[in-house]
Amino acid sequence: MLKGEKNISHKASIGEKVFLGERSAVLGNSRIGSGTFIDADVIIGYPTRKRIKDLQMGVANEIESEGSLIGEMCLIRSFSVIYERVKIGNKVETGHRVLIREDTEIGDESIVGTDTVIDGRVKIGERARIETGVYIPPLTIIGKNVFLGPRVVFTNDKYPVSSRWVGVVVEDNVAIGANATIIAGVKIGEGSIVASGAVVTRDIPPGVVVAGVPAKIISSREEFERKKKEYEKMGMQG
Repeated sequence: MLKGEKNISHKASIGEKVFLGERSAVLGNSRIGSGTFIDADVIIGYPTRKRIKDLQMGVANEIESEGSLIGEMCLIRSFSVIYERVKIGNKVETGHRVLIREDTEIGDESIVGTDTVIDGRVKIGERARIETGVYIPPLTIIGKNVFLGPRVVFTNDKYPVSSRWVGVVVEDNVAIGANATIIAGVKIGEGSIVASGAVVTRDIPPGVVVAGVPAKIISSREEFERKKKEYEKMGMQG
């Protein structure tokens, strides 16, 4: 079901059984896969800052978006903005008011929570789970099956404001708790856990649990999983 077809670029390609909500726009050469749900007030293929500045300065006479690629069976909720040159896999789901800037790739079956900002030139692997209000700056690389708790913040500048950006690398199967801060250039090894509120200032080896400010190793992932199983046996409250 398509609504508001006047907001679809003549260059765009829309798959079968796509829902496009009221006041949403699909710009440029965007491609939307079959079965995808685009909620109201969403923009797909928003132009980069450079394109807008070129128009303001008279360098260009119009804005011509390259568009973005949205896979099949995705769910993009209201007031989200996805810039041009973004590639989103199949069965990806966003919350409301999500911003995804240019040259970002998001793998299949990932979830991006409400009010999250992915600030461009970011790579996110399959089945990532990103909770509410996470900030991910340019040059960040996030692996497969990664969990990011609410309000996690990554940085990419060790000496702000400098001209050198250094991205964070998060390897596969990592979990980062709420309100953790990851400092520019850090690598978090596969399978590690970062506790809530931790500030990670140096590389974390695979398979460990870190906590504190600055973050230090407090146990192994194996020990974490043992405690987790004991905790789960207690059952749900309420």
